[in-house]
Amino acid sequence: MNFFSGINRKILLALGIAAVIAVMTAFWLWSQEPKYRVLFSNYSNKDGGAIVAVLEQMNVPYKISDSGAAIMVPSDQVHQARLKLASMGLPKGGNVGFELLENQRFGVSQFVEQVNYQRALVGELERSIQAISVVENARVHLAIPKATVFLRDQQRPTASVLLKMQPGRLLEPQQVSAIIHLVASSVPNLPTENVSIVDQNGELLSDINKKNRPNQVDPSQLKYIEDLQRSIVNRVVAIITPIVGMQNVQAQASAEVDFATQEQAEEIYRPNKKSDTAVIRSEQTNETSGASPAAASGVPGALTNQPGANATAPVNGDPNGTVGGVDPAATATTPSQKNVTVNYEVDKTVKYSQKTTGGIKRLTVAVVVNEKQELDKDGKIISRALTEDEKKQVTDLAKQAMGYNEDRGDSLSVVNAAFAPVKVEEIGEVPIWRNSGYIEMAKDTAKLIMGLVVLLILYKKALKPMVAKLLAPAPARTDVYGAELSTPQNSDGQTLQIPAQGYQQNLHQAKLLAKENPKMVANVVTSWVSGNG
Repeated sequence: MNFFSGINRKILLALGIAAVIAVMTAFWLWSQEPKYRVLFSNYSNKDGGAIVAVLEQMNVPYKISDSGAAIMVPSDQVHQARLKLASMGLPKGGNVGFELLENQRFGVSQFVEQVNYQRALVGELERSIQAISVVENARVHLAIPKATVFLRDQQRPTASVLLKMQPGRLLEPQQVSAIIHLVASSVPNLPTENVSIVDQNGELLSDINKKNRPNQVDPSQLKYIEDLQRSIVNRVVAIITPIVGMQNVQAQASAEVDFATQEQAEEIYRPNKKSDTAVIRSEQTNETSGASPAAASGVPGALTNQPGANATAPVNGDPNGTVGGVDPAATATTPSQKNVTVNYEVDKTVKYSQKTTGGIKRLTVAVVVNEKQELDKDGKIISRALTEDEKKQVTDLAKQAMGYNEDRGDSLSVVNAAFAPVKVEEIGEVPIWRNSGYIEMAKDTAKLIMGLVVLLILYKKALKPMVAKLLAPAPARTDVYGAELSTPQNSDGQTLQIPAQGYQQNLHQAKLLAKENPKMVANVVTSWVSGNG
């Protein structure tokens, strides 16, 4: 019985030692557990499963937050895991692109092919739109009508885009236009006016008629005015600062900008007076000359209509050149006609003028200059106002910097006044107990020290005593007087197992000893008697 009791005692001690070592190991591992950081968040369930599978293949420990919205890995492996997952195309964001067509089965119908193509096109568009920095998520819906051979029945496709912006970010009009043209250029026969863009608040961003509405302020015009005013202020401050010093000049500008568009075409004609400098465009001269039949003469009647007598040659010529006593000039004339047409060039001036938008109608600039800081005879800093020459110099520089135009009605005001002192709150050094770096270091150190202390306590109070008991020899049995008792044996010399607990067990042990070894019992009784005496 004592043999089995000793074995059970050793087994219990060994189990206790193993339990203590396990507790010490678990506590040490807990104290050395690495910090976890977010690897990915707001992912789809499909992407989450793919990410976890890859992390398990890479033997990278991971944790999933209580809400399941984030996957965390040790801080020293975050960047490496992200790069590895990015090379595998994870996370995909739930968008299926043209890789959908790679696994298309053979023998699918034309309808399924068209649907898969449209899904792939939608996924690619969503990925492209999400690449814009201000867009967190995008959904694209395409309505592509079925092709028809009848021209009058043809319909144009339409597209709808739902955008979710990054917190605190907005889309500029140029970015909205870029998204519209991106979608319209990706779908055949899709006009830009058939693309609708809506944000997560339900606001229509692609309203092309918004700018054409009356009494509607164009944000781009307001931005242009603000940039113009800021540019004028910066120029004025930059040119005056070297004279008065840093933080000693303040300026504000107000600009009236004309955004009206005007186009004008003029044609001016001026008469060209006839002079020596006149330019002849064309000249035409028509001149005719020739003999004409003799005019009728004589007394009207029958005799006048009779044919003339036969001509007779003159015997003697007439020195006056007459023939037969008749003057040829009197019987026939030679008429002539001359027409001259001259065309002169007329001055013509054609003028086309177009007035661009954004012209400055009027500028108003206000400048405040601090009083000059100087040292007096005692070495103290005193303030004095600017002299008239100094003020005039500042005014002239400000006019040059702002582009002053008197005909335009520009105005400039320069005021010299003492600036109110700015109370600068001195920020002392951050105490060690408020420094985040020191706080993290202190937490890690405290965690390590606490782990070592707990391990030391477990070793001193539990592990070491158990090992000592396990390795210590069995103690010798003594009687009530301290005398060592021999191990009881039976007649065959075998050691008797005596229970050591309880009154009944002790009584049973005494009876067994008295029966098996009466001599030893007699010696015990004799010692008791002699002791009492």
